[in-house]
Amino acid sequence: MAGSFFQSVYEAVARIPYGKVLSYGDIARCIGYPNRARFVGFAMRACPDHLPWHRVVMADGSIAGGGFAPVRRMLLERENVPFLPDGRVDLRACRAPLAEIRAKCVAET
Repeated sequence: MAGSFFQSVYEAVARIPYGKVLSYGDIARCIGYPNRARFVGFAMRACPDHLPWHRVVMADGSIAGGGFAPVRRMLLERENVPFLPDGRVDLRACRAPLAEIRAKCVAET
C-alpha cells in the first residue's frame, strides 16, 4: 500500500501548477484519502527532487520542512506566491484548483 499511496501523492504533487500551492490535506483529499494528511507528509519526506515539493504547505499556509523551510520559501517567492504578513502562504490567493488536479489524478488511474 505504501508504494501506491506514495506514488499517488507524487502524481498529485507533479500537477501543482507554477505559482500555486496545496496543503498536505488537500493532496490527501485529492487522492481519495481525506484523513491521511500526515501520511502525505511521510511521503513528502521521500519526494523525488524533480517534483515541485516546495509547493506543498501546511493547512494554515505555514511552510514545513525544518532546515529546508528557507529554501522552500525562496522557491515559492521566485514563483511569486503571495505571503501574509506573518510569513504564511496566502492560501486564498494561490491554492491550486483541487478539482482539476483530482480529475487528472483520477483520469490516469
